[in-house]
Amino acid sequence: MTMTKKIKVAIIGLGFGADFIPIYQKHPNAEVYAICQRTEEKLKEAAKKYHVDKYYTDYKDLLKIKEIDAIHVVTPVDTHAPIVLDCLKAEKHVACTVPMGITVDECKEIVKLRRKVGKVYMMMETSAYTREFLYVKKLKDEGKLGKIQFLRGSHQQDMEEWGPPWPGWPPLHYATHAVSPLAILADAPVEWVFGIGSGRIRENYIKNYNSPFAVESMLMKFKDTDICGEVTRSLYDVVRQYIESFDVYGKKLSFEWNRLSDEDPILHLGKEDAQHVKIPDTGYLLPKEIAHFTKSEEVMDEEEKQHLSFIQGSGHGGSHPHLVHEFISAIVEERDSAIDAEKAANWTCAGLLGHQSAIANGEKLYLPDFWNLT
Repeated sequence: MTMTKKIKVAIIGLGFGADFIPIYQKHPNAEVYAICQRTEEKLKEAAKKYHVDKYYTDYKDLLKIKEIDAIHVVTPVDTHAPIVLDCLKAEKHVACTVPMGITVDECKEIVKLRRKVGKVYMMMETSAYTREFLYVKKLKDEGKLGKIQFLRGSHQQDMEEWGPPWPGWPPLHYATHAVSPLAILADAPVEWVFGIGSGRIRENYIKNYNSPFAVESMLMKFKDTDICGEVTRSLYDVVRQYIESFDVYGKKLSFEWNRLSDEDPILHLGKEDAQHVKIPDTGYLLPKEIAHFTKSEEVMDEEEKQHLSFIQGSGHGGSHPHLVHEFISAIVEERDSAIDAEKAANWTCAGLLGHQSAIANGEKLYLPDFWNLT
């Protein structure tokens, strides 16, 4: 393929998935060929708003369209694996929001099928492309952190108003936002986990998934390294301002996430020296056509008003345009994505097995070797 190739993309799911439509439309190597949403009224509204003339209520209709090169799945968490598997069976490149699946077997099946069909798979993990993460990754790559000694991730979120399937969801079953920054900085997959549960959620929620814990934490060992990490998750019956964070402790420099949303992160410089740090924007890393989507604010100019559309800030730390660019670039360059099936399976199953460990009173569990599945 040449870099002038236009990848025809279909998007399934138009909740926050709709935020990706204008990014694909502006990307120099992509176009939005079709969109899909179960609710017809919302589907038609989005089609009109973004000027998409092909739209469907059943995603399986997309699989029959030869012109579609790639499909981006942004659907409820319990549908990810079945839809991704259908897309791969139809020999489409596929990107999917987190997590990869809700069982270890689902993750194994996706890894094996993606390998068989030879298409690009990418888990669209926002935490791997936030401003904060890209800032710290640059510090690591430049050697400024020194040897990494320990890593910590936290994702605490009040999901009271979210509705099904979330009430009672095992916290570590949705852990990739906290796991992924640690695994990338360790530059290694998770080898084993040791989980523990704490507290108790309301009884009518416990019965949904036979999971009683208000908080789940796990220790993780990264393969072929001396680095360990800690992850903490909560969803219900815990009072905490929303936080989706990571900390990294190095020999030369350490980074800690801000405790409150209106504060800046902290760099520890040595001994008692520390300072708050302003995190720079990351648009300069992207093609100029989509660079502005890293901004969190909504942008609307006269041209957009005339076309009855708007450019919306991507949220999630400015990660959305980075995710789109990496997915499209992997297809055009005929290579694996930065978050390919094996990595996605490892990061997802760290949490799945962390929960199993917590239920089993802290049994140490090893992850499958997804790079050598038979």
